[in-house]
Amino acid sequence: MPVSEEKPFRKTLKILYVQPGTNAFAGIERVVDTICSDLAEKYADDFEIDVLYTSVHRNRPPETPKYTAIDRVASSKIELMRILRNVISSKDYSLVVVPQIEPTVICMVSCIGMRRKFAVHLHGNPRLERTHIKAKLLFLLMKTVFLPRVASVFGTSPRQLEAFRNMFKSRRPQYWVPNPVRKFEIAGAGAPRGNDRVTFVNVGRFSFQKGQDILLAAFAELRKVRSNVELKIVGYGEGEAVLRREIARLGLQDAVSLEHHPDNPQPALMASDVYVSTSRWEGWSLAICEALRFGLPVISTDCEFGPSDILVDSRLGRLVPVDSREGLVRAMIYYCDHLAVEQAHAGFRQEFIDCYSAERVVDVHAKALRNAVNA
Repeated sequence: MPVSEEKPFRKTLKILYVQPGTNAFAGIERVVDTICSDLAEKYADDFEIDVLYTSVHRNRPPETPKYTAIDRVASSKIELMRILRNVISSKDYSLVVVPQIEPTVICMVSCIGMRRKFAVHLHGNPRLERTHIKAKLLFLLMKTVFLPRVASVFGTSPRQLEAFRNMFKSRRPQYWVPNPVRKFEIAGAGAPRGNDRVTFVNVGRFSFQKGQDILLAAFAELRKVRSNVELKIVGYGEGEAVLRREIARLGLQDAVSLEHHPDNPQPALMASDVYVSTSRWEGWSLAICEALRFGLPVISTDCEFGPSDILVDSRLGRLVPVDSREGLVRAMIYYCDHLAVEQAHAGFRQEFIDCYSAERVVDVHAKALRNAVNA
């Protein structure tokens, strides 16, 4: 009777991701949800994936996720720390992955005396996030107390990871784990739209970081020399009223529209010709990647960190200095005057960004998780 060949035993690693305690289900939240869903599906034999939610997120997908969602809404900082400790101690987790520096410190403080490995997952700009006394204190605690206990540092951008290493004098293992770029039904995306108007589009939170004020000022200058242009600003946030007042002050009501597509920017991207990002800083930029998915050329401020890591070929787009309104206007004029030539590169942009599709990026994340557990 033939003897069947036994597969070597491989321990399933228990991984806990902690979602930010925010209200909107947007950038970081979508990244965590997508990665954990794909890990739970593609690497079911390797990982047991849990995700902790400590707040109620608007627009959170209603479908039951492939991972195990743990909902423990915290009403105070003390309750949050209690929840973190209880959940993290409830299972023999091989690794706890926490977004951003401040939440990681709070999580590690909550688990003092407990043997757990933590990975801090950077999403923004560490050098620009120490904006208040609490943040400065938590950053100091990370640098002087908790960093030696961090198993690994995950980052969305190579330049971002290098900045963290220099800022914290860190010797912890670092891994670039790109954000996954979702796919859309995009038949015909990037093709000429058959009119003589050039439509620029921006997608993001209405906030100082995203620089929509810079965009409006540049667009007002563009309108003085190119009359056949319009601008769509797609997003949400407390800065909406300020933006509307600025649009009125600049007399742009007939050329600028504010739109809200909370779950899917496809309607705006499909109806546009050129994507413009005027962020003052970024960790990565899913919005830029999604614009490339639609074949759109991209103009972006060369902010820290993500845009220069993405726009590595002139056929993808152009980088301009963060503080140069003139450079931004020149780039917009270029695309107005050379739109047909640039639209010929739509397929190149779509093929390029496919390397960041979720089904490919998940493999990078899986390898980083294994390395962090074994660190």
